[in-house]
Amino acid sequence: MVPSQTLLCAAVLALAVLQALASDTFIAAVYEHAVILPRTAHKVSPDDALALMNKNMDVLERAIKEAAQQGAHIIVTPEDGIYGWVFTRETIYPYLEDIPDPEVNWIPCTDPTRFGRAPVQERLSCMARNNSIYVVANIGDKKPCNSSDPKCPSDGRYQYNTDVVFDSEGKLVARYHKYNLFMSEAKHFNYPKEPEAITFETPFGKFGIFTCFDILFREPAVVLASELQVDTVLFPTAWMNVLPFLTAVEFHSAWAMGMGVNFLASNTHNTIMSMTGSGIYAPDGAKAYYYNMKTVDGHLLIAKLDSHPHLSPASPPAVSWSLYASNVESCLPDEKDFSGLIFHDQFTFTELTKPEGSLTVCQKDLRCHLSYKMAEKREDEVYVLGAFDGLHVVEGQYYLQICTLLKCKSTDLSTCGQPVETAQTKFDMFSLSGTFGTNYVFPEVLYSGVQLATGEFEVLKDGRLISKTAPTKPVVTVTLFGRWYEKDPPKQDPQPTASL
Repeated sequence: MVPSQTLLCAAVLALAVLQALASDTFIAAVYEHAVILPRTAHKVSPDDALALMNKNMDVLERAIKEAAQQGAHIIVTPEDGIYGWVFTRETIYPYLEDIPDPEVNWIPCTDPTRFGRAPVQERLSCMARNNSIYVVANIGDKKPCNSSDPKCPSDGRYQYNTDVVFDSEGKLVARYHKYNLFMSEAKHFNYPKEPEAITFETPFGKFGIFTCFDILFREPAVVLASELQVDTVLFPTAWMNVLPFLTAVEFHSAWAMGMGVNFLASNTHNTIMSMTGSGIYAPDGAKAYYYNMKTVDGHLLIAKLDSHPHLSPASPPAVSWSLYASNVESCLPDEKDFSGLIFHDQFTFTELTKPEGSLTVCQKDLRCHLSYKMAEKREDEVYVLGAFDGLHVVEGQYYLQICTLLKCKSTDLSTCGQPVETAQTKFDMFSLSGTFGTNYVFPEVLYSGVQLATGEFEVLKDGRLISKTAPTKPVVTVTLFGRWYEKDPPKQDPQPTASL
C-alpha cells in the first residue's frame, strides 16, 4: 500500500508537470490546399483510391513539416482535402475508413492494424508523431448497421464526412461527424442521429471542432463556443465565396469576433468554384489570412494566438445588440426606400444621397441605423443602407436579421445587392446598429479587393459597429449579420439510401 505522503507527492508532481506544459500562447497553422481531384467519376478500387489520397497527403505532409519547422503546435487542413468531391454514395466508398472512437487510446502510427485496414489514419498519425505537431484532417468514416436500426440505409452502412485530430504523439484525440450537410453531400453522406459536440484539452487550451456549413447553425457550433466555452475552434472547410456577406475570410473572422473564440479556418483552393480564403482569427481580429483568386497553388499560414482568449484584456465586452438602435426614432414610410435581392433575400434599401448624415431603414421588427461620413461623395459609386428580417431558404434554411451598408454594383439602383469586389469610396467614419432580436450577431467590415479591416473597427457595448479610425481603404460593405437560431425550421431528414 502506497503511503499517503507518497500519493500527495505524486499528485503535486503531476500538477507541476501539467502547469509546466501549459502555455499562455501557441502557434497555429492552417493550410489552404489545392486538392488533387479524382480523374474519373466512376467507382475505383481501394488501391486506386489510396493512390489518389497519397498524392494529396504528399502535399499536406510537406506543409505539415514546414509548419512544424516554424514552431507550429497545431495545423488544420481542409474539408475534402484528401480525396476531393463530386461523388455518389457508391463511388466514395473506396475512400472511407472505419474511424474508432478516440476513447480507445490509439496511435495508428505504431499500431496500424488494430482496427483493420487504415492506411490514411496511419499516415496522418505518423505525420503528427514524426513532426511533434497536432494534425487536423478531414476524411470519410464508415459504420455498419442492420435492419434493427430503422434508419439504416439499404446498403447496410452509415457514411460520414469526418474530421480527425491526432496529437503530437500521433494519438487519435478527436473524431467529429459533420451534422449539417451541404446540398449534394446528402447524396453520399449521412449525418449523425444527434449533433456531436466534440472537445478536447491541450496544453494550449480547450479545443472544439466542426465543419464548413455547420458554422451557420446553432448545433454544434454555438454549443461549443457559448455553452462548452472552448478557447479555439478548428474548422476544415470547402467554402465557396458568396459576396457581399459570406466570403470565407469575412464571415469566419466575424464569427470568431462574435463568439469570442480563436478560429482556425482551412479552406480548399479551387478558383473555378470560388474556393479560397483561409485564416487564423482571434476575437479581436485576424492574425493571418489568405484570399487569392489568381493562383492555383496552396498556401500555408502561421500565427501566434492566446491560449485562453476569454482571459485576454483584448477580449470583446458583452454586447447588448439592440440597445443603441432601440433609442433611434422609428421608421416612417419613405418613398425613396426600395427593395433589392441579396443572395435571394428581399432587402429593404435606402440610398446614401449625401456625403454624410444619419439614416434609418426598417423591415419587420428590425430597425437599422447608420451614421456616416464619406471622405468624398463620388458620382460614379452608390451606397445603400439595407435591412433584412426573415427566413433564408436557398441552399439551406436559416433565419437572418441583417443590417448592412454596402456598395452597389453600378449607379443603377437595381444592381444593389449584387456581388461587388472593388470600390473607390473612402469613409471618414461609420456607425451601424440595429434592433436585433438575437444575441448572435457577427460584425463584418470588408474593404475593396476582399480585404479585412483588421484593427480598424470595434463593437461597442450598446451594439454599435463603429470605425475606430478613418478606414484606410475603400469600403465594400459594413454589416451586422444576425442569426436568430430559435426561428429556424426543424431540421429536415434527407438521409441517403443506397439507391441515391
